[in-house]
Amino acid sequence: MVRQSFLYGAVILLLANFLNRIVGFVYQILMIRLMGPEGVGLFNMVYPIYVLVLVAASAGIPLAIAKLVAEETAKNNLPGAYRVFRLAFSYIVALSILCTVILLVGAPYLKQYIFPNPKVYYCFLSLIPGVLIVPVCSAFRGFFQGLQQMTPTAVTQITEQFIRVAAGLSIAYFLLPRGVEYAAIGISLGVILGECTGFLLMLAIYFFNRPRVEYIGGGGRLPVRQITVRIFGLAVPVTLTRLATTGVMSIEAILIPHRLHAAGLTIPEATAAYGELVGIAMTLVLTPGIITFALATALVPAVSDAVALGNNYLVRVRAGESLRITMLAGIPLTALLLAVPEQLCQVFFNYPQAGDVLRAAALGGPFLYISQTATGILQGMGRAERPLRNLIAGSVIKLAGVYFLTAVPALGIAGAAYALSFSYAVIAVLNYGDLRTLTGLKSDLAEWLVKPLLASLCMIVAVIYLLEIEKLGIFIPLLLGLPVYLAVMSFVGGIKDEDVKLLKSIFKIK
Repeated sequence: MVRQSFLYGAVILLLANFLNRIVGFVYQILMIRLMGPEGVGLFNMVYPIYVLVLVAASAGIPLAIAKLVAEETAKNNLPGAYRVFRLAFSYIVALSILCTVILLVGAPYLKQYIFPNPKVYYCFLSLIPGVLIVPVCSAFRGFFQGLQQMTPTAVTQITEQFIRVAAGLSIAYFLLPRGVEYAAIGISLGVILGECTGFLLMLAIYFFNRPRVEYIGGGGRLPVRQITVRIFGLAVPVTLTRLATTGVMSIEAILIPHRLHAAGLTIPEATAAYGELVGIAMTLVLTPGIITFALATALVPAVSDAVALGNNYLVRVRAGESLRITMLAGIPLTALLLAVPEQLCQVFFNYPQAGDVLRAAALGGPFLYISQTATGILQGMGRAERPLRNLIAGSVIKLAGVYFLTAVPALGIAGAAYALSFSYAVIAVLNYGDLRTLTGLKSDLAEWLVKPLLASLCMIVAVIYLLEIEKLGIFIPLLLGLPVYLAVMSFVGGIKDEDVKLLKSIFKIK
């Protein structure tokens, strides 16, 4: 297997995540239209807790595999890379089994003391098999990412997503006549079927397409204790970071409905309002994540390579390049969410009343995207404790804001969205400050902020003008906004000749 360049790997993940985001976006639309915000709210009350358990089961080991395998292959030591993978794999299997057992024993207590709506119990039980499947599959993905081979991750994620959507919607449709809680169970079963399919495909890729040790030189038998220390030295802070993230999400899933109920909403109304936030507003806000997730995933091994070679200049260049791309994609999409939120909620979800929630959540969009990219860079540098510290600070602010603002009757669920946005801003500022300190990164505000903002304003003016022409609907103005943005960016020099050459080289265009 030939190693892929950092940018080529990022593009592969970008295309895969672009497709997954489109499918996922359509999935959210169909779920809202099929089950309504209440059904989506039920599923999303338990899904963060499921993800929290997945994080505990994987313990950050897949990312440690990616980093350590990248370091060994950079030294031309593929036998050492395999030794790292096999030992880490044994740890992740043991943790997955342990977490599954704990979850099966503790599920009744979650129903009695934790879940804000008792209807979610069987939806949660349906997700438990994934605790065995997902961490093991993630270990294989980490191995290939460490080799800077992003194609296996992309292929299995796409397959998993398609099966998840097709199976989940089909089962939910047939169970819906029995009630929205049964439809939510159908969505959970779709998640498990998708994950099983992705895992089986990843196994096939590993057994038939993994690189053979005999074809690459190097070697050296690394001691088990040394490998274990290296694995958990990186995995522990990464795990704490992800536990903090998913733990906060789980608390939000419990806290927000309770605070909405305290503001005067009934339990079904609070569930539906929570569904507006996570199923509609955050679905749209997270759309630019197709860029930031691909960058963050590809950055870990790419930055690890540069760190292993002692090339701080390359780390700084890759960091600056990634942050610039993040802003070029994030600012115009955020501008659209802020300018026409009701129209977007109407055309996609047939739920224009979620516009206020979307507007509040969109304020934090650019900060969220910057945080995701910066976290990938810091983790690749082996400084995962920095984003953990920053995440904890932002999470404390977020939960305090959620607690106080959500219970204000005049704000309601929009108060929760404002709290999320402010916390993203805090985390982004702290992560960026760490990057400047550790790499000497210098921001070019004209390139990263001023030019994209100017082009975005011109795009919004054009879109709003075109929306006045009723015959065009909404999709044509939105599509025409993109060439306006690109034209203004080209005019002000925001798109460079090097960017065009880079895209041509990536897609092999002469």
